[in-house]
Amino acid sequence: MFSKSKINEPGPKADNTTTGADGSKTGGTGADYKSSAPKAKPPASILSADLLITGNLKTTGDIQVEGQVDGDIRAHLLTVGEGATVKGEVVADDVVVNGRVVGRVRGLKVRLTSTARVEGDIIHKTIAIESGAHFEGSVQRQDDPLSTGTKKMPTTGTPDATKP
Repeated sequence: MFSKSKINEPGPKADNTTTGADGSKTGGTGADYKSSAPKAKPPASILSADLLITGNLKTTGDIQVEGQVDGDIRAHLLTVGEGATVKGEVVADDVVVNGRVVGRVRGLKVRLTSTARVEGDIIHKTIAIESGAHFEGSVQRQDDPLSTGTKKMPTTGTPDATKP
């Protein structure tokens, strides 16, 4: 059941050196060590309730709005707090609205909680609207709602008679 540990026994020690392609030996000092663990994700940037921002916000990280933003927001995850107001376009992979948004919402996943109030269009891949949420606008599903480019409509009509 129990076995004797071999850590302190005499005998050959483990060699921490590696042999390079040219036959030279290098010590295993840890300088060549690379962590295989993923980097820790930074916490969301929180815009406090007493903060008023006029201008656009853009990040690849997460934003939690508790105050008021008058401008567009682009982020990975955007959470609009219960007492928060965003006046402008919102573009994010994940959008969670607990407060008020006046403007277009574009997101892969859009969630309006029971305290949400959205006045504007929502363009989404998936959407969830809880009972009690207030929403005025249109809803459109797109496979890629984050792309802001508009698709050209095919033109119809007669071919150009001047071409051979």
